Amino acid sequence: MNQSAIIKEKVELAVADGTRMATYVARPEHGGPHPGLLVFQEAFGVNHHIRNVTERFAAEGYVAIAPELFHRTAPPGFEGSYTDFPALMPHYQAVTTETAEADIRSAYEWLRSNAQVKAKEISSVGFCMGGRISFIANSVVALRTAVSFYGGGIAPGLLDRASKLQAPSLFIWGGLDKHITPEHRRTVTEALSTQKKIYVNAEFSRADHGFFCDERAAYEPHSARQAWALTLEFLRS
Repeated sequence: MNQSAIIKEKVELAVADGTRMATYVARPEHGGPHPGLLVFQEAFGVNHHIRNVTERFAAEGYVAIAPELFHRTAPPGFEGSYTDFPALMPHYQAVTTETAEADIRSAYEWLRSNAQVKAKEISSVGFCMGGRISFIANSVVALRTAVSFYGGGIAPGLLDRASKLQAPSLFIWGGLDKHITPEHRRTVTEALSTQKKIYVNAEFSRADHGFFCDERAAYEPHSARQAWALTLEFLRS
């Protein structure tokens, strides 16, 4: 399937707390129903990179939705700068576990009720902040699989959710990542092992935090290609 065979659109969703959330949706133009995919943003918003990733998944046959997790504090379509993280902090810090759960459920229900989506084949993938959100999603909605790229904050703050995980998990880390320590990475897998959860743990030794994003200085093309192939295989299997 090539990029010309996908449809891209913006969809606004109601959230249980009374807010409205913009989302970016990309889906195959033909066929269906298709598997569904929640795509969770980095701390920089549903920007060009996240929209591109959403489109790449659509080209692989997924109805993919990227919710704007900053919708309570930032205008629709907000995009932050990769070189000005402090400007993002008010929005980043406003995303609590509780607000994330509400946003997850809203986007998940949109997929589940969509005639173009196989309701029992919905997965999640997230990057950076979104890696943490993908982990949360796996504990609150019925996913098929859940992928977390360098999910900061899973350890130590969310490890008590390991027992609630419903789907197999794929964790992707950069070995050079100073934001997420080797100890934190280890405690994540130990928590899942203790709860006898199914997971795959992949560490790319020459990659830093954010290595999958080809618009960031940390981009590492070899690791990014391999992580993409691994992600697609994990979602399918």
